[in-house]
Amino acid sequence: MSQATYIQDMMADPALEISGPQEVASFYANRNVLLTGGAGFLGRLLAEKILRSCPDVKSLLILLRAKKGRSPKERLKLLFEDSMFDRLRKEQPGYSRKVVPIDGDISQVGLGLSEEHRELLRTTHIVIHAAATVRFDESLRVAVNVNVRGTNELLSLAREMRNLKAFVHVSTAYSNCVQDLVEEKFYPPPIDGDKLFNLLDILDDASLEHLVPMLLSKWPNTYAFTKVIAEDSIRRNCHNLPVCVVRPSIVIATAKEPVPGWINNVYGATGIVLGVAVGLLHTLHCDPELVADMIPADYVVNTIIVAAWDVAKTRCINIENAVNVMVPEVEDVPIYNSVSSCQKPITWGQFMKYTSELGLETPSLATVWIRFLKLNKYNWLHKVYMVFCHLLPAIIVDSLARLTGRKPVLWDAYKKIHKFSTVIKYFTLRQWRFNNNSVLRLWDKLSSADQSIFEFNVEGLNWEDYSYSHVRGIRVYLAKDPLDTIPAAAAKYTRIKIAHYTLLTAICGIFLWLIRSLLRVVGLW
Repeated sequence: MSQATYIQDMMADPALEISGPQEVASFYANRNVLLTGGAGFLGRLLAEKILRSCPDVKSLLILLRAKKGRSPKERLKLLFEDSMFDRLRKEQPGYSRKVVPIDGDISQVGLGLSEEHRELLRTTHIVIHAAATVRFDESLRVAVNVNVRGTNELLSLAREMRNLKAFVHVSTAYSNCVQDLVEEKFYPPPIDGDKLFNLLDILDDASLEHLVPMLLSKWPNTYAFTKVIAEDSIRRNCHNLPVCVVRPSIVIATAKEPVPGWINNVYGATGIVLGVAVGLLHTLHCDPELVADMIPADYVVNTIIVAAWDVAKTRCINIENAVNVMVPEVEDVPIYNSVSSCQKPITWGQFMKYTSELGLETPSLATVWIRFLKLNKYNWLHKVYMVFCHLLPAIIVDSLARLTGRKPVLWDAYKKIHKFSTVIKYFTLRQWRFNNNSVLRLWDKLSSADQSIFEFNVEGLNWEDYSYSHVRGIRVYLAKDPLDTIPAAAAKYTRIKIAHYTLLTAICGIFLWLIRSLLRVVGLW
């Protein structure tokens, strides 16, 4: 089964009849939507869902910068050629007329916009700010410019939008990871955003990086650190603006839309599953009994789209009439924790059990060795496994590669894997309690028709069923291995198992022979 066939086979039936009022789609009708981060994982899904499920939207303006010699227009054209847009092309063949590329850069003062584009954006009705650098090891300067300065610049632009109805800021549930309980409210930032900007202006890169450990304090990385400061920027600058915040937890592959299992990155839990699937990752510093708060990407996307509809109803202020007028303070900014642990918790151990069992049913041609993963709560045990399951095999394989004139690659691969493991261990060795009451109230506000179109209540999520499409999606979209290669992959995996157990038997035999020889030497045999 090819990738295209897989998509067609797994695609939801577009002919399904939905009756009743569709308030969300009606809200987007004849309105201009500005989307940042449209080239990213969530951004692509947001663009696809808005264009497909809100077919009367007037225009979707996507902020993009030139990259790798391609203009924003060329990047957008290439982006929409992705197979994940197949369903959109089938259901809304005229969608491309509504997509408008905007040449800009979220990290630049003024967003890098021309005056022509700035004037065009003043006609925006809905802003969805999903752009961010999500790399945990990003330099502080880059993370601040993208995640904090970009938010400030977009808020400034929003004040020029004459007909703004909703502004949705996409944050993360781990922006406040120093709290054990994360409720749907703002928390104090580690530093004021303006003071941080002053530091960036004063210090060169070397001096700034020297201060990073002190600045981060209890925050584990620059991503979480800058996202909580960005949230504080929202809090301080949201007056008279219809703003809300959506905080997803660990975002993983789609559950249903536009196709089950779609994923295009190897961050977080996805990287773990991929590493196990190809037979490279065999140990992880992780407590298997802790809850892993993961959320399918389409649930997050639907929450974001519906949150814009909700904030327009509850906080919308006519900005044009509010200029130079004292407007009374409105209710607190709505915050939606898009999480799974409140309703459908799953531990790291359960999650890996499902993916391991189901993954064995669909081995990949990309697999290089036998699949197994040990989740080690204790660091010393994790390091023992690293030595025997990662480093020693890497030395042996790379030595053989050099002897046969091939390029050694396994040691470098494990260097990257161990760096990845170190980066994510903060989240695999801790557990948080979240509150998602605002999300549940948002769900209850929807009509039955809108609940069918924009599903985000995780109460109906079955983790075992989800894992079925998850492992297949990783195989198809990340390993680039179509499902019709499963018979050949199964045969290859059988050979790998034979080689693995033959080698293991040989090593045990040599070890026993050495012990026997040693005992003979000392006269104990």
